[in-house]
Amino acid sequence: MTTILIADDHPLYRDALRGALSQPLNSITLVEACDLPETVSVLEQQEVDLLLLDLHMPGSQDLFGLLHIRKLFPDVPVAIVSGTEDPAIISKIIGVGALGFIPKTASKQNIKDAIQAILAGDIWLPENISDKVESVDESFSQLAEQVASLTPSQYKVLCYMRDGLLNKQIGYNLDIAEATVKAHVTAIFRKLGINNRTQAVLIASQLELEPPAH
Repeated sequence: MTTILIADDHPLYRDALRGALSQPLNSITLVEACDLPETVSVLEQQEVDLLLLDLHMPGSQDLFGLLHIRKLFPDVPVAIVSGTEDPAIISKIIGVGALGFIPKTASKQNIKDAIQAILAGDIWLPENISDKVESVDESFSQLAEQVASLTPSQYKVLCYMRDGLLNKQIGYNLDIAEATVKAHVTAIFRKLGINNRTQAVLIASQLELEPPAH
């Protein structure tokens, strides 16, 4: 029995994926999650053969969800599902370990083909995108590895730092004490191997991380 986890905050798209996978592929169990914490919880509790991860669901914020999952569960195959079809972003997705990219505009047949290819151990990309995807350089891979070590809360603080917010403003936005923000900043500096906010902003900008949803 193959278990596929659909991690997406849009019920209609989860329904679409479930419909695409229910008939052509036999012996499949589908599990669902609507945000990053629930996704992590499911992966902790049961064996999953493939994770279909929405790039922008709550808690995920662009590449962080993928980086976080890859750090915690390096043996779980991951394919990204997203409405974003930017070749530069897709290159980074594949560069940090995703086995495929499935656009949310993909047909049922393309979804079937993608799942079958990825379960077989292949990397799957849409034909109109595959020739535009490039290899990421070593410096990006190192940055991704560093950012993957952050907790979701630390990641949010990093995003707000990138946007120029002071500790007091970050604390207000996250509803935490300023002292807690300072502790997060200290941990971020240590994990990223840096010693000032300018370096933190540079790292966040290079990864094209998006600020957390308000």
